[in-house]
Amino acid sequence: MDDYREPAGRWFSLFDWPLLFLALTLALMGVVVIYSATFASEGEAMRRLYLKQLEWNLYGLVVLLFMAVLDYRFVERPGYVLYAVCVALLVAVLVHGKLVSGSKRWLGFHGLNFQPSEPMKFVLIIALTKYFNNLRVASREMGFKQLAIPALLTLVPAALIAKQPDLGTAVVLVAIFFAMALVNGVRKKTLLTVVVGLLVLVPVMWNHMKDYQKNRVLAVMDPSSDPLGTGYHTIQSKIAIGSGGFFGKGLFRGTQSKLNFLPEKHTDFIFAVYAEEVGFVGVFLLLLLYLALVLRMIDVVVKAKDPMGALMAAGVSAMFAFHFLYNISMTIGLTPIVGIPLPLFSYGGSSLLTNYAAIGILISIRARRFRHD
Repeated sequence: MDDYREPAGRWFSLFDWPLLFLALTLALMGVVVIYSATFASEGEAMRRLYLKQLEWNLYGLVVLLFMAVLDYRFVERPGYVLYAVCVALLVAVLVHGKLVSGSKRWLGFHGLNFQPSEPMKFVLIIALTKYFNNLRVASREMGFKQLAIPALLTLVPAALIAKQPDLGTAVVLVAIFFAMALVNGVRKKTLLTVVVGLLVLVPVMWNHMKDYQKNRVLAVMDPSSDPLGTGYHTIQSKIAIGSGGFFGKGLFRGTQSKLNFLPEKHTDFIFAVYAEEVGFVGVFLLLLLYLALVLRMIDVVVKAKDPMGALMAAGVSAMFAFHFLYNISMTIGLTPIVGIPLPLFSYGGSSLLTNYAAIGILISIRARRFRHD
């Protein structure tokens, strides 16, 4: 029977302090920017969002420490059970979910709103790790037969989430699947066929998209074609980022957010708020922090002591990297606008707890890389 306990002194010395430092730095920066984006808002609830985010950070730190103490092999064991629970919650969202701005993404529990799609990302990583780790393939290269089940595990929650509709999170699940499959090993012919197949399916997917989703894609090419409609978010975001200049307007002095020109300023477009106030210098610092965070995560993949740890770390790394890259590219008008927050930075309890849990697993993987049991 495996011993999942670690001597306190040894665990402390192996703890990934740089990863924790990077995560907490980004999270606390996010609290400050959330305050800046909302302190001039009408309504006490909006003005207190930074306090709620700070509270969620404290809860998240507890979650992180709990996951870091656990052996990641123990977390992998109930992977399919956790997956089934999360899928059931996604079904419950479609049936009994709270409707906000035309989307059903939340379940309410005693006044708290919970977004099941957020933990689904982390749970999918665990479930795919369990499947790939138990798979025995010659030369570790998978074909269509070996990819069928993990693809199904990915597409079921992705379809349920897209139905909410939340196309952004659905795409994140697909990105996680591809990253983990590549790390596990895929035949080149199989990979090429999948890529070509996805390209062929683009017209079919386009025909099944809602009108507003199509307009968001078209708005990337020409936001000015509908400046008060689908292009509004992109135009205002680019104005905010551009007006920051080299040094920014100063912390708490951004006008786009204070005058409510910038929509979703504390969630999806928080990067634009930050860029307007701190300018190119502050943005460069933020990009360096995120780059350091992702590289530190990839280092866990490389140095993991077993395929299970490497797979799990690869899924987490892909989740963070995709969120980071897509959110920023979205705010500068390079990609369509979907609901993808900036990890650790944007407001949201469900997202924050998921991020902290994922980072805790990475710390667990790194801390145990020298063990031989």
